Amino acid sequence: MSGDGQNLVTEDVTVVEGDVATISCRVKNSDDSVIQLLNPNRQTIYFRDFRPLKDSRFQLVNFSNSELRVSLTNVSISDEGRYFCQLYTDPPQEIYTTITVLVPPRNLVIDIQKEIAVEGEEIELNCTAMASRPATTIRWFKGNKELTGKSEVEQWSDMYTVTSQLVLKVGREDDGVPVICLVDHPAVKDLQTQRYLEVMYKPQVRVSQNYPAQGLTREGEPLELTCAAFGKPQPTDMRWLRVDDEMPQHVVVSGSNLLISNLNKTDNGTYRCEASNAVGKSHADYMLFVYDPPTTIPPPTTTTTTTTTIPTTITDTTATTEPAVHGFTQLPNSAEELDYGDLTDSRAGEEGAIRSVDHAVVGGVVAVVVFAMLCLLIILGRYFARHKGTYFTHEAKGADDAADADTAIINAEGGQNNSEEKKEYFI
Repeated sequence: MSGDGQNLVTEDVTVVEGDVATISCRVKNSDDSVIQLLNPNRQTIYFRDFRPLKDSRFQLVNFSNSELRVSLTNVSISDEGRYFCQLYTDPPQEIYTTITVLVPPRNLVIDIQKEIAVEGEEIELNCTAMASRPATTIRWFKGNKELTGKSEVEQWSDMYTVTSQLVLKVGREDDGVPVICLVDHPAVKDLQTQRYLEVMYKPQVRVSQNYPAQGLTREGEPLELTCAAFGKPQPTDMRWLRVDDEMPQHVVVSGSNLLISNLNKTDNGTYRCEASNAVGKSHADYMLFVYDPPTTIPPPTTTTTTTTTIPTTITDTTATTEPAVHGFTQLPNSAEELDYGDLTDSRAGEEGAIRSVDHAVVGGVVAVVVFAMLCLLIILGRYFARHKGTYFTHEAKGADDAADADTAIINAEGGQNNSEEKKEYFI
């Protein structure tokens, strides 16, 4: 808005092509002066309430001493420009308002490089918004995720054409997902277009165990496996094979199912299900390990062993109680595949066997130690008994030849120094 008229007021107008624009010329302090409206070519549209211009798209909305309001229907780009409000005073006053016309994109198109893509490929998509004003902004979405494209703008006269390019690497998860081209423009809301991706991918294979549904695969029991494959296009060729070995003759293959009615140790190995389609081939493996049939451990029994050692005067009786081990449960080679019942029986058997062995070892050691101590006591007893009665006697020599008793006593006392030592032993 511009002008020298301090007593005139107006506003700029922004309108979408084809809509209605309203121009208002207002007087702050009216003195009954004449108001008129002119177009960008300075042609009079309305003089007071009279329309000299023959363009019927201009219609009088309101006229008074303080306002002249005019509407312009079906606005086009050619209507864009400055419109002048004049007030015939002395000197005359003038002010202008600018009409801006917005043009939304006339067409929004997505072009895709390949209608059908293969998993892992890169595809190019282009979205074009034609003949807009101002230039539009294009945004990309894959599902709910926003992606970044590269835009180019071309100007034709007063119009703009915008093309945005998106390069996308597709996977199997993108099959059936919409790619959306959305336009940000002041003249339009929620303008978008979309294309659904079509992606081909090789099969995805999965092997499941139908029987036994849970637990270990044991000798003598049946085994049933099922192979499921999904791909685009749907797999048409599916087969079973044994890795690094020939398929056993008693194995029955029926379509996607594999059946072994009576498992044995020779069936151990890796079984593979292969599926293929026009894109490629995939497989899934099942590793089979056949365990021994389940066995049970008899309850432990108790035996009593009595050892009696009788030396000269001492008797010792030692009794030990030892549980005997009569059986052993064949444990599975893989602890991860144990059934709860088998694990309980195996642990009980192992603990009973360990306790029996510990008791037998401890009892044997105690018996040997006690026997050795008893033997040592007997030997020491006999040794001390032999040496306990040792003593000395001294007989006087020459007493028999003495003339009288006094002489005999004197000779006896003197003879003590030369007496011989005699030893007597009592048993």
